[in-house]
Amino acid sequence: MEQIDSVVIGAGVVGLAVARALALAGHEVLVLESEGAIGTGTSSRNSEVIHAGIYYPQGSLKARLCVAGRHALYAYAAERGIGHRRCGKLIVATQPSQLADLESIMAKARANGVDDLVLLDRDEAVSMEPQLSCVAAVHSPSTGIIDSHAFMLALQGDLENAGGVVAFKSPVVGVRLHGGAIELETADGTALRCARLVNAAGLGAPALARAFEGLPPTAVPQAYFAKGSYFVLGGRAPFGRLIYPVPEPGGLGVHLTLDLGGQAKFGPDVQWVDSPDDLVVEPARGDAFYAEVRKYWPALPDGALSAGYAGIRPKISGPGEPAADFVIQGVEQHGVRGLVNLFGIESPGLTSSLEIARCVADMLE
Repeated sequence: MEQIDSVVIGAGVVGLAVARALALAGHEVLVLESEGAIGTGTSSRNSEVIHAGIYYPQGSLKARLCVAGRHALYAYAAERGIGHRRCGKLIVATQPSQLADLESIMAKARANGVDDLVLLDRDEAVSMEPQLSCVAAVHSPSTGIIDSHAFMLALQGDLENAGGVVAFKSPVVGVRLHGGAIELETADGTALRCARLVNAAGLGAPALARAFEGLPPTAVPQAYFAKGSYFVLGGRAPFGRLIYPVPEPGGLGVHLTLDLGGQAKFGPDVQWVDSPDDLVVEPARGDAFYAEVRKYWPALPDGALSAGYAGIRPKISGPGEPAADFVIQGVEQHGVRGLVNLFGIESPGLTSSLEIARCVADMLE
């Protein structure tokens, strides 16, 4: 049986960031990825937004890691020449009853250490975005967008330059935790023993952990899958900033985001599904988008939206439940030395990825 120091399961943005951090700390690192390329799951099916850290409960991992991760991500992207833009966003109230929500958002952001938000009245908001319809808005200048695939390629490059390896088409089919040893088997029959194992399998992390021999079943949360569909705007984007409505239960509402080429897309909505493979965008769902978007952009033309893509949020809280925090689960939680499970790494996972990696590396030291 081959011996290796550290194994990371999953080559999404978080898995690559963790593997990079371990390799830069001097560890021998192997990443096992079930697909044939990096970042084919949640990491490639999101809004590519660099979040400021506004919405999350004070003291939560999401709040702390997003704020610290945002600073780290901007610095890393600038250092490596990764495409990104600090474009800012407006969170808009479209009716007077939502004004209290904006005040609550401001207060929550300040508690999280986000101190650059500005509350705008209608005229101030419209002067920034003339196509916007609202009664007030919050401006977040630290929100941005990034080329997430270029970011993942940079992480992979750092990992490999530090001696790490990514093995594609290598799904893990068995893990045994016993006597202080961690043993893995891949689908092709390869057997490995490692001192450190990080389960960064994203949507599949709970199911994978549930099959670990020697891991208490109570340590593994229930997985839920919240599908979000995106619809693409035909023609030129009418806004230079991201536009977000006041958050709704289960998500952040049908918001407008931009890519680095200026293409606008709307979404994601929230649709609870049974399978993480349910990625077909139903064109009929776009009908509801028009009404939602026109609350803040009344001039949206009929027929301007076309089906784009869908992603699945790897949730560990279900419909009607408060959103769960990130779970970075180490020996203190499950009793297995050398094992870290990452559960529920949904948004702001991309923004937080470098900081999540730092935390995992510290735990494993």
